[in-house]
Amino acid sequence: MSPKEVISSKWREMHGSSDWKDLLDPLHPWLRREIIKYGELAQATYDAFDFDSSSEYCGSCRYNKHKLFDELGLKQNGYKVTEYIYAMSHMEIPRWLERSRLADTWSKDSNWIGYIACSDDEETRRIGRRDILVAWRGTVAPSEWYEDFQRKLEPIGHGDDHHARVEHGFLSIYTSKSKSTRYNKSSASEQVMSEIRKLVDLYRDRGEEVSLTITGHSLGGALALLNAHEASSTIPNLPVSVISFGAPRVGNGAFRDELHQKGVKTLRVVVKQDMVPKMPGLVFNEGLERFDEHITGALEWVYTHVGAELKLDVQSSPYLKHGLNFLGFHMTETYLHLVDGFLSTRSNFRVDAKRDVALVNKACDMLVDELRVPHSWYQLANKGLVCNEYGKWVKPRRDPEDIPSPIEGAQKHSLNIEEAQKGRERLVHLQSL
Repeated sequence: MSPKEVISSKWREMHGSSDWKDLLDPLHPWLRREIIKYGELAQATYDAFDFDSSSEYCGSCRYNKHKLFDELGLKQNGYKVTEYIYAMSHMEIPRWLERSRLADTWSKDSNWIGYIACSDDEETRRIGRRDILVAWRGTVAPSEWYEDFQRKLEPIGHGDDHHARVEHGFLSIYTSKSKSTRYNKSSASEQVMSEIRKLVDLYRDRGEEVSLTITGHSLGGALALLNAHEASSTIPNLPVSVISFGAPRVGNGAFRDELHQKGVKTLRVVVKQDMVPKMPGLVFNEGLERFDEHITGALEWVYTHVGAELKLDVQSSPYLKHGLNFLGFHMTETYLHLVDGFLSTRSNFRVDAKRDVALVNKACDMLVDELRVPHSWYQLANKGLVCNEYGKWVKPRRDPEDIPSPIEGAQKHSLNIEEAQKGRERLVHLQSL
Protein backbone atom coordinates (compact mmCIF):
# COMPACT_ATOMS: atom_id res chain seq x y z
CA MET A 1 0.00 0.00 0.00
CA SER A 2 3.07 2.28 -0.01
CA PRO A 3 3.33 4.95 -2.76
CA LYS A 4 4.14 3.52 -6.18
CA GLU A 5 7.02 4.76 -8.31
CA VAL A 6 6.16 6.35 -11.64
CA ILE A 7 7.94 4.10 -14.16
CA SER A 8 6.60 5.65 -17.38
CA SER A 9 10.08 6.79 -18.45
CA LYS A 10 11.44 3.25 -18.33
CA TRP A 11 8.41 1.11 -19.09
CA ARG A 12 10.02 -0.65 -22.05
CA GLU A 13 12.97 -1.80 -19.92
CA MET A 14 10.57 -2.97 -17.20
CA HIS A 15 8.60 -4.79 -19.91
CA GLY A 16 11.74 -6.60 -21.09
CA SER A 17 12.94 -4.67 -24.14
CA SER A 18 16.54 -5.59 -23.22
CA ASP A 19 15.60 -8.98 -21.73
CA TRP A 20 15.90 -7.38 -18.26
CA LYS A 21 19.66 -7.08 -18.64
CA ASP A 22 21.25 -5.57 -15.48
CA LEU A 23 17.83 -5.46 -13.76
CA LEU A 24 17.72 -8.93 -12.17
CA ASP A 25 20.93 -9.23 -10.14
CA PRO A 26 20.72 -6.97 -8.25
CA LEU A 27 16.94 -6.81 -8.64
CA HIS A 28 15.81 -3.32 -9.59
CA PRO A 29 13.22 -2.10 -7.02
CA TRP A 30 10.86 -0.90 -9.76
CA LEU A 31 10.98 -4.30 -11.42
CA ARG A 32 10.46 -6.06 -8.07
CA ARG A 33 7.24 -4.17 -7.58
CA GLU A 34 6.01 -4.96 -11.09
CA ILE A 35 6.78 -8.66 -10.68
CA ILE A 36 4.86 -8.78 -7.41
CA LYS A 37 1.94 -6.91 -8.99
CA TYR A 38 1.65 -9.46 -11.78
CA GLY A 39 2.15 -12.30 -9.31
CA GLU A 40 -0.75 -11.08 -7.21
CA LEU A 41 -2.91 -10.87 -10.34
CA ALA A 42 -1.96 -14.48 -11.11
CA GLN A 43 -2.70 -15.55 -7.51
CA ALA A 44 -6.19 -14.06 -7.91
CA THR A 45 -7.07 -16.95 -10.24
CA TYR A 46 -6.64 -19.32 -7.28
CA ASP A 47 -8.20 -17.14 -4.59
CA ALA A 48 -11.41 -16.68 -6.59
CA PHE A 49 -11.70 -20.25 -7.91
CA ASP A 50 -14.40 -22.56 -6.54
CA PHE A 51 -12.58 -25.80 -5.61
CA ASP A 52 -15.50 -27.16 -3.56
CA SER A 53 -16.57 -30.47 -5.15
CA SER A 54 -19.84 -30.36 -3.17
CA SER A 55 -20.78 -27.09 -4.87
CA GLU A 56 -22.78 -27.10 -8.09
CA TYR A 57 -20.47 -24.28 -9.22
CA CYS A 58 -17.22 -26.18 -8.66
CA GLY A 59 -14.73 -25.19 -11.34
CA SER A 60 -16.08 -21.67 -11.78
CA CYS A 61 -15.07 -18.25 -10.47
CA ARG A 62 -16.88 -17.31 -7.26
CA TYR A 63 -17.28 -13.67 -8.32
CA ASN A 64 -18.36 -11.86 -11.44
CA LYS A 65 -15.79 -9.88 -13.41
CA HIS A 66 -17.01 -6.48 -12.17
CA LYS A 67 -16.24 -7.20 -8.52
CA LEU A 68 -13.41 -9.76 -8.69
CA PHE A 69 -10.68 -7.35 -7.59
CA ASP A 70 -12.92 -5.68 -5.01
CA GLU A 71 -13.62 -9.04 -3.35
CA LEU A 72 -9.93 -10.01 -3.35
CA GLY A 73 -8.59 -6.64 -2.18
CA LEU A 74 -6.70 -5.97 -5.41
CA LYS A 75 -8.17 -2.63 -6.44
CA GLN A 76 -4.87 -0.93 -5.65
CA ASN A 77 -3.19 -2.76 -8.54
CA GLY A 78 -4.99 -0.49 -10.99
CA TYR A 79 -6.63 -2.98 -13.38
CA LYS A 80 -10.21 -3.68 -14.43
CA VAL A 81 -11.36 -7.10 -15.60
CA THR A 82 -12.97 -7.07 -19.05
CA GLU A 83 -13.56 -10.77 -19.75
CA TYR A 84 -13.32 -14.29 -18.31
CA ILE A 85 -11.74 -17.32 -20.02
CA TYR A 86 -13.06 -20.90 -19.90
CA ALA A 87 -11.18 -24.00 -20.99
CA MET A 88 -11.68 -27.69 -21.60
CA SER A 89 -9.44 -30.47 -22.88
CA HIS A 90 -9.90 -33.30 -25.34
CA MET A 91 -7.46 -35.40 -23.34
CA GLU A 92 -7.90 -36.73 -19.82
CA ILE A 93 -5.68 -34.77 -17.43
CA PRO A 94 -5.83 -35.82 -13.76
CA ARG A 95 -6.89 -33.06 -11.34
CA TRP A 96 -6.86 -30.31 -13.96
CA LEU A 97 -10.61 -30.25 -14.48
CA GLU A 98 -12.28 -29.61 -11.13
CA ARG A 99 -15.77 -31.13 -11.19
CA SER A 100 -18.77 -31.03 -8.90
CA ARG A 101 -20.02 -34.30 -7.43
CA LEU A 102 -23.60 -33.13 -7.95
CA ALA A 103 -25.70 -34.16 -10.94
CA ASP A 104 -27.05 -30.69 -11.75
CA THR A 105 -24.02 -28.43 -12.15
CA TRP A 106 -23.03 -25.29 -14.02
CA SER A 107 -20.73 -27.27 -16.36
CA LYS A 108 -19.48 -30.83 -16.68
CA ASP A 109 -16.63 -30.21 -19.12
CA SER A 110 -15.27 -26.69 -18.63
CA ASN A 111 -13.39 -24.76 -15.95
CA TRP A 112 -12.76 -21.07 -15.40
CA ILE A 113 -9.12 -20.74 -16.44
CA GLY A 114 -8.39 -17.02 -16.13
CA TYR A 115 -9.30 -13.49 -17.13
CA ILE A 116 -8.36 -10.51 -19.27
CA ALA A 117 -7.97 -7.10 -17.66
CA CYS A 118 -6.78 -3.64 -18.62
CA SER A 119 -4.94 -0.93 -16.71
CA ASP A 120 -7.13 1.95 -15.61
CA ASP A 121 -6.28 5.58 -16.44
CA GLU A 122 -4.27 6.18 -13.26
CA GLU A 123 -2.20 3.00 -13.62
CA THR A 124 -1.74 3.72 -17.33
CA ARG A 125 -0.20 7.10 -16.52
CA ARG A 126 2.07 5.51 -13.90
CA ILE A 127 3.39 2.71 -16.12
CA GLY A 128 3.53 4.74 -19.34
CA ARG A 129 1.17 2.76 -21.56
CA ARG A 130 -2.19 1.03 -21.62
CA ASP A 131 -1.41 -2.48 -20.40
CA ILE A 132 -3.63 -5.38 -21.41
CA LEU A 133 -3.21 -8.20 -18.91
CA VAL A 134 -4.04 -11.89 -19.30
CA ALA A 135 -3.84 -14.05 -16.16
CA TRP A 136 -3.99 -17.85 -16.53
CA ARG A 137 -4.85 -20.17 -13.66
CA GLY A 138 -2.60 -23.09 -12.74
CA THR A 139 -3.32 -26.18 -10.68
CA VAL A 140 -3.16 -26.90 -6.97
CA ALA A 141 -1.54 -30.35 -7.07
CA PRO A 142 0.70 -30.36 -10.17
CA SER A 143 2.69 -33.44 -9.16
CA GLU A 144 -0.33 -35.59 -10.01
CA TRP A 145 -0.44 -34.63 -13.67
CA TYR A 146 2.95 -33.31 -14.79
CA GLU A 147 4.14 -36.88 -15.25
CA ASP A 148 1.54 -37.26 -18.01
CA PHE A 149 2.68 -34.02 -19.66
CA GLN A 150 6.02 -35.13 -21.03
CA ARG A 151 5.26 -37.79 -23.58
CA LYS A 152 4.26 -35.99 -26.76
CA LEU A 153 5.44 -32.85 -28.53
CA GLU A 154 3.30 -31.74 -31.44
CA PRO A 155 3.74 -29.00 -34.07
CA ILE A 156 2.39 -25.52 -33.40
CA GLY A 157 1.89 -23.22 -36.35
CA HIS A 158 1.32 -23.96 -40.00
CA GLY A 159 2.73 -26.57 -42.34
CA ASP A 160 3.73 -30.19 -41.90
CA ASP A 161 7.42 -29.29 -41.81
CA HIS A 162 6.99 -26.82 -38.97
CA HIS A 163 9.76 -27.46 -36.46
CA ALA A 164 8.30 -25.61 -33.46
CA ARG A 165 6.66 -28.15 -31.17
CA VAL A 166 4.86 -27.86 -27.84
CA GLU A 167 3.54 -30.27 -25.25
CA HIS A 168 0.32 -31.94 -26.39
CA GLY A 169 -1.56 -31.55 -23.08
CA PHE A 170 -0.92 -27.81 -22.74
CA LEU A 171 -1.98 -27.23 -26.34
CA SER A 172 -5.14 -29.30 -25.81
CA ILE A 173 -6.28 -27.11 -22.91
CA TYR A 174 -5.51 -23.97 -24.92
CA THR A 175 -7.26 -24.99 -28.15
CA SER A 176 -10.00 -27.53 -27.29
CA LYS A 177 -13.62 -26.71 -28.01
CA SER A 178 -16.90 -28.52 -28.64
CA LYS A 179 -20.27 -27.36 -29.97
CA SER A 180 -22.01 -29.58 -27.42
CA THR A 181 -20.57 -27.66 -24.45
CA ARG A 182 -22.09 -24.62 -22.77
CA TYR A 183 -18.88 -22.68 -22.12
CA ASN A 184 -16.43 -23.93 -24.76
CA LYS A 185 -18.17 -23.58 -28.06
CA SER A 186 -15.09 -21.45 -28.64
CA SER A 187 -11.68 -22.44 -27.29
CA ALA A 188 -9.71 -20.62 -24.61
CA SER A 189 -7.45 -19.46 -27.46
CA GLU A 190 -10.35 -17.98 -29.41
CA GLN A 191 -11.86 -16.33 -26.34
CA VAL A 192 -8.66 -14.65 -25.23
CA MET A 193 -7.53 -13.53 -28.68
CA SER A 194 -10.93 -12.03 -29.50
CA GLU A 195 -10.80 -9.87 -26.37
CA ILE A 196 -7.14 -8.88 -26.85
CA ARG A 197 -7.81 -7.75 -30.44
CA LYS A 198 -10.85 -5.77 -29.32
CA LEU A 199 -8.89 -3.95 -26.60
CA VAL A 200 -5.85 -3.30 -28.80
CA ASP A 201 -8.06 -1.79 -31.51
CA LEU A 202 -9.99 0.27 -28.95
CA TYR A 203 -6.95 1.92 -27.39
CA ARG A 204 -4.92 2.26 -30.56
CA ASP A 205 -7.86 4.11 -32.15
CA ARG A 206 -7.58 6.53 -29.21
CA GLY A 207 -3.92 7.07 -30.05
CA GLU A 208 -2.60 5.26 -26.97
CA GLU A 209 0.49 3.10 -26.71
CA VAL A 210 -0.53 -0.47 -25.83
CA SER A 211 1.32 -3.46 -24.37
CA LEU A 212 0.31 -7.03 -23.60
CA THR A 213 1.50 -8.71 -20.39
CA ILE A 214 0.62 -12.36 -19.83
CA THR A 215 1.11 -13.97 -16.46
CA GLY A 216 0.46 -17.31 -14.83
CA HIS A 217 1.69 -19.78 -12.27
CA SER A 218 2.47 -23.47 -12.94
CA LEU A 219 0.18 -24.68 -15.74
CA GLY A 220 -0.87 -21.04 -16.11
CA GLY A 221 2.70 -20.13 -17.05
CA ALA A 222 2.63 -22.76 -19.81
CA LEU A 223 -0.64 -21.41 -21.19
CA ALA A 224 0.83 -17.90 -21.02
CA LEU A 225 3.59 -18.89 -23.47
CA LEU A 226 1.11 -20.41 -25.92
CA ASN A 227 -0.97 -17.23 -25.65
CA ALA A 228 2.12 -15.07 -26.25
CA HIS A 229 3.08 -17.12 -29.32
CA GLU A 230 -0.37 -16.62 -30.84
CA ALA A 231 -0.67 -12.92 -29.96
CA SER A 232 2.76 -12.07 -31.35
CA SER A 233 1.94 -14.00 -34.54
CA THR A 234 -1.36 -12.29 -35.25
CA ILE A 235 -1.20 -8.69 -33.89
CA PRO A 236 1.50 -6.53 -35.52
CA ASN A 237 3.79 -4.28 -33.48
CA LEU A 238 2.36 -5.22 -30.10
CA PRO A 239 4.94 -5.43 -27.27
CA VAL A 240 4.31 -8.83 -25.65
CA SER A 241 5.83 -9.96 -22.36
CA VAL A 242 5.33 -13.05 -20.22
CA ILE A 243 6.03 -13.04 -16.48
CA SER A 244 5.56 -16.58 -15.15
CA PHE A 245 5.97 -18.24 -11.77
CA GLY A 246 6.97 -21.88 -11.28
CA ALA A 247 6.21 -22.68 -14.92
CA PRO A 248 7.23 -25.93 -16.64
CA ARG A 249 8.95 -26.24 -19.99
CA VAL A 250 6.45 -25.97 -22.83
CA GLY A 251 8.13 -26.68 -26.14
CA ASN A 252 11.35 -27.40 -28.01
CA GLY A 253 14.21 -25.14 -29.08
CA ALA A 254 12.45 -24.13 -32.28
CA PHE A 255 9.45 -22.94 -30.25
CA ARG A 256 11.78 -20.89 -28.05
CA ASP A 257 13.50 -19.42 -31.12
CA GLU A 258 10.17 -18.48 -32.70
CA LEU A 259 9.13 -16.60 -29.57
CA HIS A 260 12.45 -14.77 -29.64
CA GLN A 261 12.10 -13.91 -33.33
CA LYS A 262 8.58 -12.59 -32.76
CA GLY A 263 9.90 -10.28 -30.04
CA VAL A 264 8.20 -11.97 -27.09
CA LYS A 265 9.99 -11.17 -23.83
CA THR A 266 9.79 -13.83 -21.14
CA LEU A 267 10.81 -13.59 -17.51
CA ARG A 268 10.57 -16.87 -15.62
CA VAL A 269 10.55 -16.59 -11.83
CA VAL A 270 11.86 -19.90 -10.49
CA VAL A 271 12.44 -21.27 -6.98
CA LYS A 272 15.53 -23.47 -6.84
CA GLN A 273 13.78 -26.15 -4.75
CA ASP A 274 10.62 -26.30 -6.91
CA MET A 275 10.49 -29.41 -9.11
CA VAL A 276 7.86 -28.18 -11.59
CA PRO A 277 10.17 -25.83 -13.58
CA LYS A 278 12.46 -28.82 -14.09
CA MET A 279 9.70 -30.66 -15.98
CA PRO A 280 9.04 -31.87 -18.61
CA GLY A 281 12.53 -32.77 -19.70
CA LEU A 282 14.10 -33.49 -16.35
CA VAL A 283 17.01 -35.21 -18.14
CA PHE A 284 16.72 -34.27 -21.82
CA ASN A 285 16.50 -30.49 -21.97
CA GLU A 286 18.23 -27.33 -23.21
CA GLY A 287 21.42 -28.41 -21.42
CA LEU A 288 22.09 -30.73 -24.35
CA GLU A 289 22.66 -27.74 -26.63
CA ARG A 290 26.24 -27.46 -25.43
CA PHE A 291 27.00 -30.82 -27.04
CA ASP A 292 27.89 -31.26 -30.69
CA GLU A 293 24.79 -31.20 -32.93
CA HIS A 294 26.03 -34.34 -34.64
CA ILE A 295 25.47 -36.11 -31.30
CA THR A 296 22.18 -34.51 -30.28
CA GLY A 297 20.61 -33.84 -33.70
CA ALA A 298 18.33 -30.84 -34.14
CA LEU A 299 16.86 -31.22 -30.61
CA GLU A 300 13.40 -31.30 -32.20
CA TRP A 301 12.12 -33.59 -29.45
CA VAL A 302 13.90 -31.97 -26.51
CA TYR A 303 12.09 -29.60 -24.10
CA THR A 304 13.64 -26.16 -23.72
CA HIS A 305 13.00 -23.22 -21.39
CA VAL A 306 12.34 -19.76 -22.78
CA GLY A 307 13.65 -16.33 -21.82
CA ALA A 308 15.37 -14.80 -18.81
CA GLU A 309 15.33 -16.38 -15.37
CA LEU A 310 15.06 -14.88 -11.89
CA LYS A 311 16.17 -17.70 -9.61
CA LEU A 312 15.20 -17.65 -5.94
CA ASP A 313 16.20 -19.83 -3.01
CA VAL A 314 14.01 -20.91 -0.09
CA GLN A 315 17.15 -21.05 2.05
CA SER A 316 17.59 -17.29 1.71
CA SER A 317 14.52 -16.46 3.82
CA PRO A 318 14.72 -16.58 7.63
CA TYR A 319 10.91 -16.95 7.71
CA LEU A 320 10.63 -20.21 5.75
CA LYS A 321 11.08 -23.79 6.85
CA HIS A 322 13.97 -25.45 5.07
CA GLY A 323 12.81 -29.07 5.08
CA LEU A 324 11.28 -30.89 2.12
CA ASN A 325 7.91 -29.39 1.22
CA PHE A 326 7.22 -29.83 -2.49
CA LEU A 327 3.78 -28.22 -2.34
CA GLY A 328 5.07 -25.25 -0.35
CA PHE A 329 8.05 -24.77 -2.67
CA HIS A 330 5.64 -24.47 -5.60
CA MET A 331 3.04 -22.09 -4.16
CA THR A 332 2.69 -18.63 -5.73
CA GLU A 333 2.75 -16.96 -2.32
CA THR A 334 6.13 -18.58 -1.57
CA TYR A 335 7.39 -17.12 -4.83
CA LEU A 336 6.09 -13.63 -4.05
CA HIS A 337 7.61 -13.70 -0.57
CA LEU A 338 11.01 -14.60 -2.02
CA VAL A 339 10.76 -11.94 -4.74
CA ASP A 340 9.93 -9.34 -2.11
CA GLY A 341 13.00 -10.26 -0.09
CA PHE A 342 15.46 -10.70 -2.96
CA LEU A 343 18.19 -8.08 -3.40
CA SER A 344 20.90 -10.01 -5.24
CA THR A 345 22.62 -13.38 -5.24
CA ARG A 346 25.33 -11.83 -3.06
CA SER A 347 23.01 -10.25 -0.47
CA ASN A 348 20.95 -11.45 2.46
CA PHE A 349 17.16 -11.37 2.54
CA ARG A 350 15.87 -7.79 2.39
CA VAL A 351 15.22 -6.55 5.94
CA ASP A 352 12.73 -3.90 4.79
CA ALA A 353 10.57 -6.28 2.74
CA LYS A 354 7.03 -4.94 2.75
CA ARG A 355 4.82 -7.91 1.91
CA ASP A 356 2.87 -9.61 4.71
CA VAL A 357 4.73 -12.81 5.62
CA ALA A 358 1.51 -14.51 6.78
CA LEU A 359 0.37 -14.75 3.15
CA VAL A 360 2.91 -17.54 2.59
CA ASN A 361 0.80 -19.95 4.66
CA LYS A 362 -2.44 -19.29 2.78
CA ALA A 363 -2.51 -22.80 1.32
CA CYS A 364 0.55 -24.59 2.72
CA ASP A 365 2.81 -24.91 5.77
CA MET A 366 6.02 -23.08 4.89
CA LEU A 367 6.49 -20.54 7.69
CA VAL A 368 8.65 -21.32 10.71
CA ASP A 369 6.61 -22.27 13.77
CA GLU A 370 7.93 -19.31 15.77
CA LEU A 371 5.75 -16.98 13.68
CA ARG A 372 2.61 -18.80 14.93
CA VAL A 373 0.79 -18.44 11.63
CA PRO A 374 -1.65 -21.34 11.05
CA HIS A 375 -1.00 -23.36 7.94
CA SER A 376 -3.52 -23.38 5.06
CA TRP A 377 -5.49 -20.62 6.77
CA TYR A 378 -7.11 -19.14 3.66
CA GLN A 379 -10.68 -20.42 3.37
CA LEU A 380 -14.24 -19.20 3.37
CA ALA A 381 -15.75 -18.51 6.79
CA ASN A 382 -17.29 -21.71 8.22
CA LYS A 383 -15.97 -23.46 5.11
CA GLY A 384 -18.60 -21.72 3.05
CA LEU A 385 -21.69 -22.66 5.08
CA VAL A 386 -24.17 -20.00 6.17
CA CYS A 387 -27.09 -20.09 8.59
CA ASN A 388 -30.33 -19.65 6.61
CA GLU A 389 -33.68 -18.19 7.66
CA TYR A 390 -34.70 -21.56 9.13
CA GLY A 391 -31.62 -21.73 11.36
CA LYS A 392 -30.01 -24.45 9.23
CA TRP A 393 -26.40 -24.42 8.08
CA VAL A 394 -26.43 -24.73 4.29
CA LYS A 395 -24.43 -23.87 1.18
CA PRO A 396 -25.25 -20.24 0.35
CA ARG A 397 -27.02 -19.32 -2.85
CA ARG A 398 -24.81 -17.28 -5.12
CA ASP A 399 -25.91 -13.81 -6.08
CA PRO A 400 -27.36 -14.05 -9.60
CA GLU A 401 -24.61 -11.83 -11.00
CA ASP A 402 -21.95 -14.24 -9.68
CA ILE A 403 -23.40 -17.29 -11.44
CA PRO A 404 -21.35 -18.10 -14.57
CA SER A 405 -23.41 -17.28 -17.65
CA PRO A 406 -21.16 -16.42 -20.59
CA ILE A 407 -23.68 -17.47 -23.26
CA GLU A 408 -27.42 -17.46 -23.87
CA GLY A 409 -29.23 -20.19 -21.97
CA ALA A 410 -26.90 -20.32 -18.99
CA GLN A 411 -29.02 -17.87 -17.00
CA LYS A 412 -32.03 -20.20 -17.27
CA HIS A 413 -29.82 -23.08 -16.11
CA SER A 414 -28.62 -21.05 -13.12
CA LEU A 415 -32.18 -20.19 -12.10
CA ASN A 416 -33.09 -23.88 -12.22
CA ILE A 417 -30.18 -24.65 -9.89
CA GLU A 418 -31.22 -21.87 -7.52
CA GLU A 419 -34.84 -23.06 -7.39
CA ALA A 420 -33.69 -26.64 -6.78
CA GLN A 421 -31.49 -25.47 -3.91
CA LYS A 422 -34.35 -23.50 -2.37
CA GLY A 423 -36.49 -26.64 -2.58
CA ARG A 424 -33.83 -28.72 -0.82
CA GLU A 425 -33.59 -26.15 1.99
CA ARG A 426 -37.36 -26.15 2.49
CA LEU A 427 -37.38 -29.95 2.53
CA VAL A 428 -34.61 -30.04 5.14
CA HIS A 429 -36.57 -27.58 7.27
CA LEU A 430 -39.81 -29.57 7.02
CA GLN A 431 -38.04 -32.81 7.89
CA SER A 432 -36.66 -31.25 11.05
CA LEU A 433 -40.10 -30.18 12.32
